[in-house]
Amino acid sequence: MKRWNGWGEEATQKALSSESMALLSGLTGNPHEGQVILSKEEALKRAGEKVFSGWEGVDSSAEARLSHARGQSFADWLALRQGHGLRFPEGVVYPKDEGEIRKHLEGARRGGARIVVYGGGTSVVGHINRPAGEKPVVIMDMQRMGRLLSVDRTSQMARFEAGVRGPDIEAQLSPHGMIMGHFPQSYEYATLGGWVATRSSGQQSLYYGRIEDLFAGGRLITAEGEMELPPLPASSAGMDLRQVWMGSEGLMGVISEATMRVRALPEVESFHGVFFPRWEQAEEFAREVVQSRVPVSMIRLSSGKETFVTLALAGKPTQIRWLERYLSWRGVREEKCLVIVGLTGKAAQVKQTRAMVGRLASAQGGVWIGQSLGRAWKKNRFHGPYLRNTLWDHGWGVDTLETAMPYAQVRAAVAKIEAALEEAAAAFGEKILVYTHLSHFYITGCAIYTTYLFRLQRTPEETFAMWKAMKSKASEAILSLRGTISHQHGVGKDHAAYLGAEKSAMGMEWMRSMVEKADPEGLFANGNLFPAVESVL
Repeated sequence: MKRWNGWGEEATQKALSSESMALLSGLTGNPHEGQVILSKEEALKRAGEKVFSGWEGVDSSAEARLSHARGQSFADWLALRQGHGLRFPEGVVYPKDEGEIRKHLEGARRGGARIVVYGGGTSVVGHINRPAGEKPVVIMDMQRMGRLLSVDRTSQMARFEAGVRGPDIEAQLSPHGMIMGHFPQSYEYATLGGWVATRSSGQQSLYYGRIEDLFAGGRLITAEGEMELPPLPASSAGMDLRQVWMGSEGLMGVISEATMRVRALPEVESFHGVFFPRWEQAEEFAREVVQSRVPVSMIRLSSGKETFVTLALAGKPTQIRWLERYLSWRGVREEKCLVIVGLTGKAAQVKQTRAMVGRLASAQGGVWIGQSLGRAWKKNRFHGPYLRNTLWDHGWGVDTLETAMPYAQVRAAVAKIEAALEEAAAAFGEKILVYTHLSHFYITGCAIYTTYLFRLQRTPEETFAMWKAMKSKASEAILSLRGTISHQHGVGKDHAAYLGAEKSAMGMEWMRSMVEKADPEGLFANGNLFPAVESVL
């Protein structure tokens, strides 16, 4: 059964050893005792049993409304686990086809309700939270629309209903010998429509591409009608409306179908670990691989601190000691950085790529240690969020933030973002653990992904205030360096106040005018993208 107030299935647990807890306590201080815990019974009582009579087919039970109340952001967890700011929609609908989508949109129009489109509930920036205002809010859960509709092996395209989840995409493509290859960390639960609407990026985007590389066309059901975009290989006919759908975050209508570019299943795939003496050498290696167009499928560069945390929490002290000795003998010591490299494709090509990457790594002092750490990374690639459940249970909160910048700014950005988080926490008398990795490398720059772990405060209000201060200071640091406020998670409500710095005032007005054209009555006015009076931050 899926957790109602955390990540993933209840049966999946990630243990935290006593040694790991001692390490975290040494870095942040011992967790505060006596945390407020919101039970599911109390949460259901808060939701209350209401009858929403707006139109037929709306589930207004407390269970349905609670399970669709929040996503996976830190503020969402604070709401679900401790009751801070917890609010509920008025009901939930589950369309099984386009006809039912239209029926529910007409019902919302007659009932004066707003529709919030819901995929897998994995948003970490407030996309699916109840928007402000007195109008009733009904969640449109797309989970019943998850079929593969057609496959064109010759053109390497597949047409899906937009509610299909990541594992089901690949399970339905596999018998056809095809793969889409979009693997964000939310892969287990996130849906195709959600990926398109938020401009998602998968872990192996160097090989398979970001969602904008994969999305070829589809169908959009709006409040005013329907739009269909054919899956053309290319077109110079006017503006590319696919780009308008992507990043629209549920404001323009319901993406009901998506035709995706797919490819043949790779002959081989492997993930390798390389240690570099220092960050500068690791970064130079990654940049040279990408700018030399070496066809790797993934590069993930952990900072020295993230490398330390990864090894310390690995739970294999004997093996790690032997690894440390070997690396020290090879001249890779305290400042070492771990890089995971993915190789995917035809066997002959992968063999050649492995040799090229090996030469570039050696030129920067890299020590290639084979596939052991790479296999461990692949095995746990979607399990990282499960540790968040365990940490919270022990009194620690965890959050992440991400951006993307040109290579020339990356080192300064990492230092400034981490310092902003530490300074904001220090104002509350707290020490935090903060570390960064680089991923999603491009020719001109890369994504910066920062994790910060901190003690939950004695009350939910104090925890929220501290988190808000850290998130705001780090976001301001990103803007000061002219980085994007979101590389892969979208904008939602949490980042809306920062979007104008990237898009400009005129750009914001252009986007707003397109949304108003698509939805003049505000049927999909969910609070995303545009700053509202009421905002998490």
